[in-house]
Amino acid sequence: MFRIEDDIHAELQEGAYTTFDEAMTELRRRARLPWNETPNIPPCTSWRTCERKYTIIEYDESVDPWHELRRTPALSLSAKAVRWLPQ
Repeated sequence: MFRIEDDIHAELQEGAYTTFDEAMTELRRRARLPWNETPNIPPCTSWRTCERKYTIIEYDESVDPWHELRRTPALSLSAKAVRWLPQ
């Protein structure tokens, strides 16, 4: 299972994805949305100057609690830029 997390705010995003490609499809959708609207708007009070850094996390859900297998930085969004991160 794959989940998306905002690393800056330690905020796990809603939704779970069966494949890495499904999670990337969601991030491509978010990259097309304005940075200052849901779900991209940061939760902090200084959101106008803040950003989100989305990471895709792969979990092994066959164990309880889930075991994190890998983290892949993917996308940074702010008022200044939409930037795909090296993987």
